[in-house]
Amino acid sequence: MCAAQGNNMSLLGGFAAGLCKEIEISLAGRNLPDLDYLSKSDPMVVVYIQPFGHNQWQEFSRTEVIVNSRNPDFTKKIVMMYRFEEQQKLKFEVYDVDSTSPDLSRHDFIGWVEITLGNLVSQHVIQKKIEYHNPGLNRGTLIISAEELSSNKEEVEFQLVAHGLDKKDFFGKSDPFVIISKSVESGGYVAVHKTEVIKTTLNPVWKSFTIPVRNLNNGDYERTLKLECWDWNRSGSHSFIGEAFFSLQKLIAGPLPITLFCMNPEMQKKKKNYKNSGRFEFVHCKINPVYTFLDYLQGGTEINCTIAIDFTASNGDPNTPSSLHYTGGGPTLYEQALSAVGEIVEDYDSDKQFPVLGFGARLPPIGRVSHEFHVNFNPTNPYCDRVPGIIAAYRSCLSLVQLYGPTNFAPCIRHVTKFAQEYQDGSHYFILLILTDAIVDASSLPLSIIIVGIGNADFSAMDELDSDTTVLTAPSGRKAQRDIVQFVPFSQFLNANMNPALGRLHLAREVLREIPDQFIGYMKSRKISPKPPRYDLSRLPPDPNMS
Repeated sequence: MCAAQGNNMSLLGGFAAGLCKEIEISLAGRNLPDLDYLSKSDPMVVVYIQPFGHNQWQEFSRTEVIVNSRNPDFTKKIVMMYRFEEQQKLKFEVYDVDSTSPDLSRHDFIGWVEITLGNLVSQHVIQKKIEYHNPGLNRGTLIISAEELSSNKEEVEFQLVAHGLDKKDFFGKSDPFVIISKSVESGGYVAVHKTEVIKTTLNPVWKSFTIPVRNLNNGDYERTLKLECWDWNRSGSHSFIGEAFFSLQKLIAGPLPITLFCMNPEMQKKKKNYKNSGRFEFVHCKINPVYTFLDYLQGGTEINCTIAIDFTASNGDPNTPSSLHYTGGGPTLYEQALSAVGEIVEDYDSDKQFPVLGFGARLPPIGRVSHEFHVNFNPTNPYCDRVPGIIAAYRSCLSLVQLYGPTNFAPCIRHVTKFAQEYQDGSHYFILLILTDAIVDASSLPLSIIIVGIGNADFSAMDELDSDTTVLTAPSGRKAQRDIVQFVPFSQFLNANMNPALGRLHLAREVLREIPDQFIGYMKSRKISPKPPRYDLSRLPPDPNMS
C-alpha cells in the first residue's frame, strides 16, 4: 500500500503495516572439524529455503568464507521475510571451501542443520549440532539467531485544536477539518492523515489521533510537514481556510502547547491588514513505541493452542466411506486440517504439548452425552505430544465414543476461557480451533478462536461469527471488544485442480493469517509491553580461540 497523492479529500489517515516481517539471521559455528591437511577449515554456510507449495530445497544465500577458523562468526547477514501463517523450512549446509569455485561439489561438505523460521523467531537463538551422513562423527555446532529488522517502529500521538478560524459559511460559522501532509523529495506534499469534521465552530477540538512515524516522515524528524485547514461542504468543494508548516522535531522539542498561525497566502496578498486565519495548537504530542508480534514472542510470551474436535452424528457413521470421520481410506479431512494447522502452531509452543477436547459424543461406559471431554480420556494429563500424538488420540477416541449431538461448542470455549482469564498479563496467548456464540465473552481475553469447516455443509452462520466487517453482538446487546474469530471452510481448498498437499498449505495460511493482528490487538488494548528478549546475543558461546 502507498500513501495517497496530492490533496485527496477522501484520505482516512495512516495505513496498517502488513503481516510480513523482515528478519535478519546471523550465523556462527563452534568446534567445526579440521578438514584441511595443513591448516584449519575455511568455513562457509549455504542457506536453502523451500518456497511455498514446494518440497524441493532452493538455494537462497551464502555467507562469506572465514579463513582458517573452526569457530567462525559470519558477518554477512541473511535477510528474509517471515510469515506467521506459513511453515517456512530452512536448511543450512556448512562447507570447508577449498577454491574460488562457486560449484559446491568442489568443496568439502561438513554437514547440515534444518529448522523452521517460526521456531527460530520464537526462540530467538537456536544452537544445534551439525548433522552428517555418519551420525557418529562430531561436526560441531551451528548457532543461528534472528532479529526483526527495525523499520521506524514508532508512532506519534497528537492532540490538535484550533482557535479563531475564519468564518466560511454564509449562514453559520465553519465546519473545519485538517489534512496533514509530508514534503517529498520530488517537490510538493503527500497527504498522510485527515481529521474528522467538527461542525459549526471556529474553535474546533479534534479527537486525538496517531500516525506511524514511517508514514509521517520516513524517520526524518526534520522533514517539513504541512497542516491544511478546510471548511467542509456537502458538495465536496471544500473551502480553504489556511495552512501552517512544522516538523516533528519542533513538536517534541517543546514545550507544549505549541502554537502555529494558520495562514492563507491568497488573503495575505489581497489584504494589507491581514494577520492570520486563526491559530493551530498542538496540546499533546507523544512518541510511542509500536510493538510487533515478534517482540512479544522473543520477550517470552507463550502461545498455547487447544484443539476441539466435532464428534456429532452429522459427520456420518465412521464405518462408512461417506463419513467425515472415516479412517479406512487414508487421513480423514479432520486429520488433514489438524496436520496443516498444527505443524505450524507447534513451532511456537515450547513443550509441543496440546490439550485436545471433543464435543457432541456419547462417552463410555454409560453413554453420557458430553460437549467437553478430553480426547485421550486422561483428565489428569490431557495433553497430546505434537501432531502425531493428536492424530493417535483422535483415532483411538473414534473407536470408543458414539457420535451424537447436538453441535454445542460453548463448553469448549468456556474451558479455554478459564485458562485465558488466569493469564491476562501478556505472558500467555491462547488459540482455540473452534467457536460458538460464547465468543463475545471471550473477546476481552488473550484468545483467538479459529474454526475450520469440514465437509460441504451450510456454514453461513459461521461467517456471521467471523466479524471482519461488523462487530459481533451477544443477544443481550453487549458488543465484542475486538474481532477474535477466523472461519475458513476446508472445502474451499479441496478441488480437482489443486494438489491436495498444496491445498492443505493454503488452508493453514488462511486459517492463521489473522492471529498476529488479533494478538497485537489484545496487547494494545491492555497496554501491555513486551519483555526484553530472553536471549542476549552477547552471552552466546564465545570463540574458544579468543577466550
